[in-house]
Amino acid sequence: MQRSDFAYTLPPELIAQQPPEQRAGARLLQLDGDQLHDRWVRDLPTLLRPNDLVVFNDTRVIPARLHAHKPTGGAVEIMIERVVDDHHVWAFLRASKTPKPGAIIALEQASIEVLGRDGQLFHLRNAEPGWSDLMQAHGEVPLPPYIQRHADAQDNERYQTVYARHAGAVAAPTAGLHFDQALLDAVSARGAQMDYVTLHVGAGTFQPVRADDLSEHRMHAERLRVSAELVARVAETKAAGGRVVAIGTTVVRALESAAASGQLQPFDGDSRLFITPGYRFRVVDALMTNFHLPESTLLMLVSAFAGYTPVMRAYRHAVEQRYRFFSYGDAMWLERAA
Repeated sequence: MQRSDFAYTLPPELIAQQPPEQRAGARLLQLDGDQLHDRWVRDLPTLLRPNDLVVFNDTRVIPARLHAHKPTGGAVEIMIERVVDDHHVWAFLRASKTPKPGAIIALEQASIEVLGRDGQLFHLRNAEPGWSDLMQAHGEVPLPPYIQRHADAQDNERYQTVYARHAGAVAAPTAGLHFDQALLDAVSARGAQMDYVTLHVGAGTFQPVRADDLSEHRMHAERLRVSAELVARVAETKAAGGRVVAIGTTVVRALESAAASGQLQPFDGDSRLFITPGYRFRVVDALMTNFHLPESTLLMLVSAFAGYTPVMRAYRHAVEQRYRFFSYGDAMWLERAA
């Protein structure tokens, strides 16, 4: 398929600039075969079955955007993509003139050295203090580029899931933003089991697909972990006739990456899995996800999961019905196409 197959027209005013008043107060579009049902996120438990296993991504967003400057005074925005250790990171840099290897960037009392470059990413070293201290003192929540405002105090809470545990993401697993404790309790009361993967979402998730031919696109790498305990629980769920329900595309990528050999196995490492229509899913049976950007890898994944034609029809419906789109927007419920 071509990149242009995943284009759709989105009025800019439908891009959510603020989170809903309540986490579970967003709308939920259910794609049920050929039928579309307009629901609410708080209705999610009614779509679950007592023997389902609901899997969340427990990554925690770090304050990855920092504002620094060159010795000449020119502004440099640092957007951390991955923390290697407390003194080394890979990051995107935005400046009027791209810094070269050996250049020094100043951030408060810290001197940051540009060690090298790999494509769009820069290898940065900071000797003292470490990156953790710098981010806590001077970093801000890295809101996506389509949110046309600076992060504020509300974002420190709302651009983070209530169950976030393992720091490392620079973008939120947005389907999980809809869950508050009351909704989690309702899922449990339904009789569904809950478990977690960890996938540290990278800023590469917002990078556009530039190749017209999807086979030429190189997927960004993301760090993930799938535990042996979760692998065993998935096997038990399948054996009992239950479904594996992914909360977000990051959970899909994590579980399907861990099943790349043909069978789900524990996994701890990087994945560049690029899921497009024609992919054979091995683990996930149902998916809750937000709406995704036109021509994005995430829209391609969703189309592979539930069928290209039904998904694109659902997106047209969502636009017509004035759903809110992207990270702080509304959500969809999909089941795997036969």
